[in-house]
Amino acid sequence: MVPVTHVRAAAGQPRTYLMCPPEHFAVEYAINPWMNPQLPVDTELAVKQWEGLRETLTGIGHQVRLLPARADLPDMVYAANGAFSVDRTVFGARFTYPQRAAEAIAHREFYEVLGWRYVRPTETNEGEGDFAYLPGAYGGTILAGYGFRTDPDAHRRLQETLSRPVVSLRLVDPHFYHLDSALAALDDEAVAYYPQAFSPASQRVLRQLFPGAVIADRSDALAFGLNLISDGRHVVVNSEAIGMADKLAAAGYQPLLVEFTELHKGGGSVKCCVAELRG
Repeated sequence: MVPVTHVRAAAGQPRTYLMCPPEHFAVEYAINPWMNPQLPVDTELAVKQWEGLRETLTGIGHQVRLLPARADLPDMVYAANGAFSVDRTVFGARFTYPQRAAEAIAHREFYEVLGWRYVRPTETNEGEGDFAYLPGAYGGTILAGYGFRTDPDAHRRLQETLSRPVVSLRLVDPHFYHLDSALAALDDEAVAYYPQAFSPASQRVLRQLFPGAVIADRSDALAFGLNLISDGRHVVVNSEAIGMADKLAAAGYQPLLVEFTELHKGGGSVKCCVAELRG
């Protein structure tokens, strides 16, 4: 297979994102290793940090649309998990845990108002949390995680729905229960990832597909350094992930650091709070 080669963009590509404010964010249950209901959440600080992320994205030229928060859905701030869209076709989420199930309905209603084609899922999947799109890699490829949240059978239906090749990758470390905590798309063709979050077979697949990838270590991944947003030039990343920021800068990207300590208490960081609207 011929390796993907590309030139780093001089400026980021303008994108449209979906976010949901954390005005009702709380840790009321534990559905991942990061959550501790005994640890208090500073909602005011969570909102301030979320606003900092939103302002960072708009400040580099991107549009942010808002999904209204619901008081009965404390995890709704993690907007990446509600769906996955390509070319105005939306593959809806079907959450693993009942505490988050109604979030999928809120996302479906948003896309229906938008007028996009919405496909209701039959298999469990958690949207952009487990799917990453690289439109310039091998004709347009979707990397799809499974092992903790998303049913691998959903990958087949995703491929049929979006008419894009889907590469299944098995996650094996519960700290990295979503793909977006272990791998990030840096532009249309390039990725960064933490190898040990994946099975040996999936590591081989990633090495073959992305020989020039930015490789993270465990400290980078545990600092949510891969749960980032990139427009091909600017990379918005958690401020605690200093080592990852250095690696990204060495690869030619421009890291933009944001503080996100409160929202880490729910097991997510920058990318978890943002879904891309690919119209």
